[in-house]
Amino acid sequence: MMIGASTLGVELVRLVEIMDSVELYLPRLGIYERGALSKECVEELRDQLSTSKIKTSIHAPYFSDSQNYPRSLVVDTTRMQEEDFKLIEEAINLAERLESNVLVIHPGRIIENREKSMKSMIKNLKRLTTYAEDHNVLLGLENKEGTDPENLCTQPEEIIRVIEEIGSENLAITFDIGHANLTCNGDQKRLAAFAEKLRERIVHIHIHDNMGENTKRYHGDTHSRVGAGCIDFNILRKLRYNGIYNLEMFSTEDIRISRRLLKNYL
Repeated sequence: MMIGASTLGVELVRLVEIMDSVELYLPRLGIYERGALSKECVEELRDQLSTSKIKTSIHAPYFSDSQNYPRSLVVDTTRMQEEDFKLIEEAINLAERLESNVLVIHPGRIIENREKSMKSMIKNLKRLTTYAEDHNVLLGLENKEGTDPENLCTQPEEIIRVIEEIGSENLAITFDIGHANLTCNGDQKRLAAFAEKLRERIVHIHIHDNMGENTKRYHGDTHSRVGAGCIDFNILRKLRYNGIYNLEMFSTEDIRISRRLLKNYL
């Protein structure tokens, strides 16, 4: 068992100093040039990581309509063009090169209707999973928050369906407890049942807190520190998961506090 943190909101250089594992959040690492990974930046990243024994996971580009998210890195796994496949395949190549534990990918968005969108996403994920198999990389499909009605894979049954239909050892689940809490509207009994349904397929866990309520800002997905919301993190102990628990917050202080508190629940 290991507690790591994401470069989502904290610089890599700081995390390397205080954590045993880091999730490389590619959209904010500044390693892209004109929509492709820069070889020079990737080498600099490898050099930076080589100075420590830190373990890595990687978060691939995904769909976001935030003004802060690079437009050239937007990927909706429901509707993918060749340039979108190239972006994720580059991330898979990087995961192979860095020997990362898992590459986190997001499910897609609803286009016209949910079922049609599911079938399109599954088709695209099959292609990506085949590529991951060829490069010995494990993909972790993340559950998304149900407070955004356009998200796919918000419910356990839906994400399990994707995993089972693709049927590959290289595709499993990144369990995001913050997203699940929003889907369950802060109901901790529902959250515990949600987590239990996914338990056997979890290969990576994202940790952050919220109040389980939809808000105008990011549909309630505040990525608050452990203890700042309503999540009962005792749920994690019942999962009997021994991999990486990855903190997703926006400050070094929140990460320090969350790491200390999280240890009491594991």
